[in-house]
Amino acid sequence: MKKFQILLALLVLSIAFSSCNPNDDNTTNTNNNTNFSENFGAKVDRDFIGQVVDTNNQPIPNVAVKIGTSTVQTDMNGVFIINQANVNERFAYIIAKKAGFIDGSRAMVPTNGKNNVRIMMIPNTPLATIQSGVASEVALPSGTKVVFDGAFETEAGVAYSGSVAVAMFHLAASNENISSLMPGMLYAQATDGSAKVLETFGMMQVELKGNAGQKLQIAKTHTAQINMPIEASQLTTAPNSIPLWHFDEENGYWKQEGSATKLGNKYVGTVSHFSWWNCDAFSSLVSLTVKVVDSNGNPLSNVGVSLKINSTSTNSSVQFTDNIGQVSGLIPTDQSITLTIKNECEEVIYTSQIEPSTSNINLPNIILQDNSQTQSNTINGILTKCDNSKVINGYVIIKYVNNSMIYNVTNGEFSFNLLRCNTNNFTLQGYDLDNLQTSKKLTYSFNPLITNVGFLPTCTTIDEFISFKVNNDQTQYIYGNIDTQNNLGSNFNNVFITNFQIIGVQGQSYIAISGGTNQIGSYSLEDNNFSISFTRVTGNITSTLAFYPHALAIGTAYQHCNLKINKFEAIGGYIDITFSGSGPEQFGEITLVGVAHVRRDY
Repeated sequence: MKKFQILLALLVLSIAFSSCNPNDDNTTNTNNNTNFSENFGAKVDRDFIGQVVDTNNQPIPNVAVKIGTSTVQTDMNGVFIINQANVNERFAYIIAKKAGFIDGSRAMVPTNGKNNVRIMMIPNTPLATIQSGVASEVALPSGTKVVFDGAFETEAGVAYSGSVAVAMFHLAASNENISSLMPGMLYAQATDGSAKVLETFGMMQVELKGNAGQKLQIAKTHTAQINMPIEASQLTTAPNSIPLWHFDEENGYWKQEGSATKLGNKYVGTVSHFSWWNCDAFSSLVSLTVKVVDSNGNPLSNVGVSLKINSTSTNSSVQFTDNIGQVSGLIPTDQSITLTIKNECEEVIYTSQIEPSTSNINLPNIILQDNSQTQSNTINGILTKCDNSKVINGYVIIKYVNNSMIYNVTNGEFSFNLLRCNTNNFTLQGYDLDNLQTSKKLTYSFNPLITNVGFLPTCTTIDEFISFKVNNDQTQYIYGNIDTQNNLGSNFNNVFITNFQIIGVQGQSYIAISGGTNQIGSYSLEDNNFSISFTRVTGNITSTLAFYPHALAIGTAYQHCNLKINKFEAIGGYIDITFSGSGPEQFGEITLVGVAHVRRDY
């Protein structure tokens, strides 16, 4: 599958830029006696679509993504879709977890539409191993350094003795991917309880692990010294003393704690714990609203609006317009800002200046005229199944020039706008998530103004998968990473002969199917022909359940489970199985239904 990027960069650097209600001032509530979370508004249900990639921009499958109480796994394209996630009307916190990576996250003000999310995950690679009880330091080539006094403890607060693996990452303010790499957004709670927008002079992440892989922290009453380089372009504006902010991984925003001192070309400070730490100036906030239209006054969606504070050398904040051509968010009160719009070929097609203001800013419509550099074009189409019915749960990927974008479908239909440049061709590929089917990647040419691609059929089966559903929970999908074994011999205390086993793992989802025969036919658990163990993921809780033959566990006589082997081909061919079952109250009154379509490995 081809990699792609979602058209979204969230709240980057010193500008908190997000789609929200420009007339809603509660976001900047600075009442010291008000709980900070009250700034976020009431609970609402919102829809999200997103992609998780690594630092090389490659999609990461099998990532567990959590929004509110909903958790799903990314597919082979690193894509996730969560509908009706329960979040706050002015704050949504998205968390991404996968073994081998530092936890990734994003925070945003969710819109009423389909919210686009992009997260870039950092490999969790130990930089050095140190020993408890010994003062030591760990440094990166950039000059980022941590000095430890040797006292550590577990997350439960128990003193730790032994080796400590130290992973460290420095994120410079000028990093072009800072909006995707940094946690949350640069929205913070000051020590007086007020909400602030931050201007970063660099941030770092440190993770400590013990010899058993357990997470560690600096021991209570102990501290560590952090050293972060100041980029040459920021030295003249960097204050001699700057507040330190740590990222609250539970709540999804930055909190002011301590300060750092400028010593030469670096900031030096003392911290009592580790997650992400940030050297930031901060400002009060006002709202900014921008609407982009074409020469006929029609709103333009997915237009990248870039904002850059003129007094800094940091990269621009970019947000893409919504379906009504609008973006709105928070900017500093005391800074002049350059607004820039580029087309898909990265050519600047519009620029203007925004002067400092102590009141909310509502700019006149930005009108983009069709010219030799850019033309507005709408792409319409219908994503269908092989029987020509519409795909209900799916998305399309468009690749144009060097950019790739993802758009969800609504009852099979999709419609989005592009600012064309001088390249006339683009490709489309669609995905049907319910039936695990994909379309071919097709090439199209633009028509003037509106390009209707017609029907895009999804008739190519994804190579192998297991899907299963427990009760009314969300369906769990496992793509690839599926292992099959054959002729295993005796197992389960010789209760029955295990002829084959299928094991699939993806994020939090796990399932193992063992069978006593590989012959096509229908079988039941009561006949001791097979067993199934699987996960149930409900909110924050992941539990492992199982259907075993009677003799293997006490009290299983009331389990009912059926398995049908529809295909069992030679090595390299397919194994097709359907299964369903129900368990008594000791299993929480569960029901299970599922399908396995996997390649036989042995």
